[in-house]
Amino acid sequence: MQKPAASSPLVGVALVIGSCLSLPFGAAVAAQLFPVLGPWGVTSLRVAIAAVLLVVIVRPRPRKWTRPQWLAAVLFGVSLAAMNGFFYAAIDRIPLGPAVAIEFLGPLVLAAVLTRKLSDFTWVGVALLGMVVLGIDGLIGAEPLDPLGVVFILIAAGFWAMYIRMSARVGALIPGSSGLAMGLVVAAVLLIPVGIPAASTVAMDPQLLLLAAITAVLSSVIPYSFELAALRRLPQRVFGVLLSLEPAFATLAGWLILGQDATPLRLLAIALVIAASVGTTLGVRRNRRDGGPSGPFTAPIPLPD
Repeated sequence: MQKPAASSPLVGVALVIGSCLSLPFGAAVAAQLFPVLGPWGVTSLRVAIAAVLLVVIVRPRPRKWTRPQWLAAVLFGVSLAAMNGFFYAAIDRIPLGPAVAIEFLGPLVLAAVLTRKLSDFTWVGVALLGMVVLGIDGLIGAEPLDPLGVVFILIAAGFWAMYIRMSARVGALIPGSSGLAMGLVVAAVLLIPVGIPAASTVAMDPQLLLLAAITAVLSSVIPYSFELAALRRLPQRVFGVLLSLEPAFATLAGWLILGQDATPLRLLAIALVIAASVGTTLGVRRNRRDGGPSGPFTAPIPLPD
């Protein structure tokens, strides 16, 4: 098993912030492709392009992997395919900011389950309050949330929690980014049935292919590489709460690219999730200064070897 990185947890915090910046802007670009390719078609192309890019860059050698390494990579790929597909299906029906807020229930619940300290639980509560405020904004706003879109994003939330667990598992068992590359290959294979029509469409339009490539880099290559590295430096519960920054950045991306307004309630929610992230970051620094544990696991991962 690979040992956790020995660098400062602040590097892990910076990596999570970088991921939170990249993902929603990639989603906003992807949303512009939905009318032509559909959400599942965009998901398939994005994952396939990201898989090709990472395989070329990383050049994984999985032939010598053990059974636990292969199992982790395959389950990681399953979580990637389902999480991304249902997320895109959701933002095809509901605005980006509320969608990310609801999806965050997945890692939020995971953080609450893994928390060990009262201060950690407090910051989880602050982040949850931010999610509630965003939910209220979606319910009383000018456009009510589409029920099917909410169902899709709740399914994505469950797979997001699975993704966090499997990302940590892959990071611990497989050196470098080889596990991420092969996980994306698995996800791309699973999405082939819905990706064939989309691939045929973009093959005739280079501009669509360029937008799909930008989506792949912003939504897969950059954030997943950052998150895999961050989970080698941060406990999963801390990682989960830090992801509360993502709804704030999603709201910003929706406003800048898709013209979705930021209401006063949404701005209040942004302030709450940022407060939770800052509080968690200070807690990580204090824990390291006091000699507390700094590895990526705070509880055994309940997966078979």
